[in-house]
Amino acid sequence: MNRLTSPLRALVFAFAFAPLGLLAATSRPAPVATVTPAAAPAPSALPQPPEVAASAYLVMDMTANQILAGKNIDAPVQPASLTKLMTAYLVFDALRAKKITLTQTFPVSVNAWRQPGSRMFIDPKMQVPVDDLIKGLIVQSGNDAAMALAEGVGGTEEHFVQMMNDEAKALGMNSTTYKDPTGLPEPGHITTARDLATLVVRLRRDFPEYAYFDSIKKYYYPGTPPSNATNRNGMLFRDPTVDGMKTGYTKEAGYCLIATAKREFPNLGDRRMLTIVLGTASEHARVNETQKLLNWGYTAYDDIKLFDANQPVVTPSVWKGKASVLKLGSPQAIVVAVPAGSAGKIKTQVVRPDPLVAPFAKGQQVGTLKVSLGDQPLADVPLVALDAVDQAGVFGRAWDALRLWIK
Repeated sequence: MNRLTSPLRALVFAFAFAPLGLLAATSRPAPVATVTPAAAPAPSALPQPPEVAASAYLVMDMTANQILAGKNIDAPVQPASLTKLMTAYLVFDALRAKKITLTQTFPVSVNAWRQPGSRMFIDPKMQVPVDDLIKGLIVQSGNDAAMALAEGVGGTEEHFVQMMNDEAKALGMNSTTYKDPTGLPEPGHITTARDLATLVVRLRRDFPEYAYFDSIKKYYYPGTPPSNATNRNGMLFRDPTVDGMKTGYTKEAGYCLIATAKREFPNLGDRRMLTIVLGTASEHARVNETQKLLNWGYTAYDDIKLFDANQPVVTPSVWKGKASVLKLGSPQAIVVAVPAGSAGKIKTQVVRPDPLVAPFAKGQQVGTLKVSLGDQPLADVPLVALDAVDQAGVFGRAWDALRLWIK
């Protein structure tokens, strides 16, 4: 008999359009989907970082997107000229949106000219190209360059500062408040090591075409003192694998340094590390502590590639969809940092909703890949739908609804 009786048809159609929550509540619970784990290792302590003479610090494996070690990473601190990284972020965003160009010139206001502290030494008689102002901002840490860029992009200093705070919220820098574009100390001008790491990651990810500014060792603008030409980031001259990023100093903040490095490893390629040291006692100390942390991060941990970009991690069944399975993975390669020599001891587990009911959009987060070493969590990697799965037709949804109810 090809046609359903009226009562049965009504029941099937009722299930076809039933809310997911009702189906989940009435069906038997299914076990959590997992990637087959390695044998459980004996509990072991993670590598201990060296002693660091800084009020706060952070070491992050940017390739694996994991914080490896830190101290006081959520403590509020004054960022000094590390503030200029957010100034640069907004300038790069304006360049990307074609609101400004690198060859465009900005005037130098009296306000910019009078900025104290580190300067590019530009004055109101000059019209300075954006390209040179960015170099003055990053290489020379010029407060005058920062103000000229802020006024050129934001119209006024006040509006640009509002843009900085809006962007900080959008990036998830929830413990950061900016009061100026330079980093000169003002009450309430604060951030944290964790928020700074968030900003650095987004700078590299969102604007890779402008990363070269961070690695310029020498820069001189005509009409300014040649003695001001050397980048304040001493790591650029000490470690050939370092390619950025920014220094800062005020009496309140101490000597600060954010460094990024890139070293090549077999079977992995480039491995990028980030260090942040805040509140050290001298220029020499911030460089020494940075080098110590970089070397520790690269030697204490190994990076292991678990899955290639767009490689399915799992392919669970989908209900009420035009496809029968949903491919879950990551648009970037899934790499985890593990204590050196422990690659064979890691465990992986996929946590996701069950049942999965279409539709799913491509790129929609559907689950999480949890990576651990024994009972020690190492990383949580978001898993997204690698392909869209549209809803099935009415009869397909009705049939799956009935099967879910029976299940």
